Amino acid sequence: MRNILLSAATVLLGGTTLVGSAHSTELPKGAAHNIVLVHGAFVDQTSWQPVADILKKKGYNVTLVENPLTSLAADVDATKQALAKQDGRTVLVGHSWGGVVITQAGNDPKVSALVYVSAFAPDVGQSLATLAKSGPATEGTAAIHPDEKGNLYIDPKVFPSAVAADLPPQIAESLASHQLPLNHTAFEAPVDTAAWRDKRTFYVISTKDKVIAPEAQKFFASGMKAQTTEVAGSHASLVVHAKEVAAVIEKASLAK
Repeated sequence: MRNILLSAATVLLGGTTLVGSAHSTELPKGAAHNIVLVHGAFVDQTSWQPVADILKKKGYNVTLVENPLTSLAADVDATKQALAKQDGRTVLVGHSWGGVVITQAGNDPKVSALVYVSAFAPDVGQSLATLAKSGPATEGTAAIHPDEKGNLYIDPKVFPSAVAADLPPQIAESLASHQLPLNHTAFEAPVDTAAWRDKRTFYVISTKDKVIAPEAQKFFASGMKAQTTEVAGSHASLVVHAKEVAAVIEKASLAK
């Protein structure tokens, strides 16, 4: 999975070097220095690598959370462990399913702002299943099916067009065949905290998303009174539009 996503990033960012742990610039005065990135279902933490490398090069301390995807509680715990290691104010960012995770985990006092990127944003008592039932199924959500163990996958034949239409076809197809499953219990678990009610919130809307409909993303953003930015990307906009997503995170780092 790591090699697949890094290959995609290299292609889409025009060969930009994706290392950059060294701090090459000084952060703006008053900026939160720490960024914690939470990935969605079906992929791993390297989905955030293009964004992470941009932010690291600018001097941010960036942590990629490795969600086990076995339950909401397990993913929230992984995120809380990452937050516990941060020294000072932190921007917490979630993509897709990761939005559910940061909604539950983001009430940590270190979290100064939340950023949702093409992400679900439940309220207290809502689960991913609840949100899925609240509107018509998209091409992507209609293609989610359980295996015999109850683990959820997106139909590999649908994955490239539904999830990653703006990635190179060979990359999208490879991602489809190397999916990481989301356990069905995570899909059904409601959140009992909505951290966005008490935090400054930002939302990156992907206008060509076929997993979370752009209209649904706008609804989430409006309900949270989030500052919104639109990118003309698919559900994989965190890779395809890494520069724009990183810019929103930088803006969130200055939120008070």
